[in-house]
Amino acid sequence: MSLPAGILRVLLFGGVLGAAASLAALAFVEGVRWLGDFLFVDLRRRESLSPAFFYLLIFPPMLGGIVAGALIRKLPDKRPQNPADVILAAQTARHIPFKDGALTALAALVGLGSGASVGIYGPLVHLGASVGSSVARLCKAEPGLGLGCGAAAAISTAFGAPIAGIVFAHEVVLRHYSLRAFAPITVASSAGLLIADKIFQRPPLFEISVARAVFAPEFFAFVVIGVCGALVAVVFMRAILFAARIAGNLKIPGWQKPALAGLCVGVAGLFLPEILGAGADVLRFAITPGAYSAPELGVLLAAKILATALCLGFGFAGGVFSPALLIGVLFGALFGQAAAAVFDIGTGAGLEFYAVCGMVAVTSPVIGAPLASILLVFELTRNYELATAAMVSVVFSNLVACRLFGRSLFDRQLGMRGFDLSMGRDKARLAQLGIGELMERDFVRARRADSAVEVMRALIAKNHSEAYVADDDGNYAGMLTLNQLLSAKSGGRAGELARDDSLRFDAAMSVWDAMEAMRGFVGESIPVLDARGRLLGVVHESALVAAYLRTVRELRAEENADH
Repeated sequence: MSLPAGILRVLLFGGVLGAAASLAALAFVEGVRWLGDFLFVDLRRRESLSPAFFYLLIFPPMLGGIVAGALIRKLPDKRPQNPADVILAAQTARHIPFKDGALTALAALVGLGSGASVGIYGPLVHLGASVGSSVARLCKAEPGLGLGCGAAAAISTAFGAPIAGIVFAHEVVLRHYSLRAFAPITVASSAGLLIADKIFQRPPLFEISVARAVFAPEFFAFVVIGVCGALVAVVFMRAILFAARIAGNLKIPGWQKPALAGLCVGVAGLFLPEILGAGADVLRFAITPGAYSAPELGVLLAAKILATALCLGFGFAGGVFSPALLIGVLFGALFGQAAAAVFDIGTGAGLEFYAVCGMVAVTSPVIGAPLASILLVFELTRNYELATAAMVSVVFSNLVACRLFGRSLFDRQLGMRGFDLSMGRDKARLAQLGIGELMERDFVRARRADSAVEVMRALIAKNHSEAYVADDDGNYAGMLTLNQLLSAKSGGRAGELARDDSLRFDAAMSVWDAMEAMRGFVGESIPVLDARGRLLGVVHESALVAAYLRTVRELRAEENADH
């Protein structure tokens, strides 16, 4: 029996897209690993270096910053892109150019390989989404489908966690659970796992093995981890934003700022090499009993927050996912050493539980993915009790962090750029729709010297009730209604009778801002002016209502359609 055409399309679209995104992710990871080894950032190779050559290790992060800064100058807005851009593109139904994804990935590869304290998973998600967006454009599919499939495939490839990848795509990128998107995203995520695990036989970037059971009193400790982890996450996110403000006030070219941060991190890395790079080795050591003492964990925790905030704030391309994982593990391990004495259990027996709970307590509010974080723990450990403990920490962490900071760092970054997603996807799309796209040029335009009778005849001829007055240079002078003209003296002139206090729109205004501005408006249409005050056209109230209803209809169809 042959497969129905619709099922075959889903399999081909999700499979091809997932495989392409997975291969791109694997190439990125291998590039970071190779460059790190080449530049001697690998912790295992530092001890074999001569003292004279050892001190040269302060330069790779600075040189990486110079190259990354040059690459970032070629990106839109001359800034590195990250998962926040993927989220915005999905909410506004726009594609991400593959060039932007490739340049961002290359800049992140250089930064990570040279030792910058940034994350590897954020660039993976952006790269996967850009690959997915390109495939979706070729197939003439919805942008959100490509973005979600690419992000899911990247997460599945990196972590070996296909379910977490599926939920991440819906929870973080799409911001809704779409029937239309679920099937291709599932296929893409599964394809990512197949490519990485079965074909290339690559292990996940890190693995966790936990065997013991949870003691009932420990659930109170998991609640405390959630609350305290939220505070650590908020400090981490605020540190990144604070560093960005400092960088913004520096009177040096933007491309030089990553180099300055790289130099600072390179110097610090001579004393604390654990802060360099994504920190996958440190993450594994932190879960190992006896690897670090409590004071060492505390120093590494503070140093990693500062180093990551400096690198990301000063413009290195990279993510917050990996640093948040490491910061969370360090915090959880530190908490676990204290809890071991309180609950009278061996330090080794409890360390993994607390480290994992701390990991998701910090990470989930940073990226805004509580469900994906819980599933990630379950898929990495295959331990139901640990997933339950992590769930308790995640719930309280997100409750506290949301009150103190907001849904995620990505949402705050978008909010600072003028995109508020708290009002839903309809606002996001209408905020991206320009008022000029609804503007009409078929309206009654009057000159200042026109008589009231002339204007009235023009209105009657076009069956309109409002006219807009402008001078010979097109500068807007005001509006005239038919009632004004009927009550005016026959000798009145349009320039004398026009009201210049009426509502008007700027040509650069979005449809959402226009709808906010016209609260309580009563009339036929609103004039649209350019930045110099010249009359360009008019927007009818009915056009705004139609645009809103069309957007809502498209969103509901996307969420509920089964084909």
